[in-house]
Amino acid sequence: MPAVLRYADAGRSEPGVDPGPYTHTAKAVAKLQHMGLVEARRGRGGGLILTASGRDASVGGIVRELEGPGDVVDCDGATPCPLRAACRLRGALRQAQEAFFASLDPLSLTDLTKSPTGPLLVSLSPTPRAD
Repeated sequence: MPAVLRYADAGRSEPGVDPGPYTHTAKAVAKLQHMGLVEARRGRGGGLILTASGRDASVGGIVRELEGPGDVVDCDGATPCPLRAACRLRGALRQAQEAFFASLDPLSLTDLTKSPTGPLLVSLSPTPRAD
């Protein structure tokens, strides 16, 4: 049976609670769902279920997709860097970024959740609320 991750509403209805973490989480979940990595289920007993393709997906590929295209440092932003035409750091950072992704390519989410990590993650899950 697939593991179900339940996520709390992060206090959406509580006055004075910053909805920022919930909003960020909701956007991340929507992106993962769009990528076909998770299925979201609403209602009592709902949560996130990692799909088969999610379990086998390359961590490097997931991170690339979530990060999107672009350099580590935005040299061409609103105030372009005056050194960008002669900069040697930009290329080095691009190589370092690709090396980072490449080091994650052979790993899958299944690899990351093998024992002892998987059971520890499950033990961290909040207990369901009695509504």
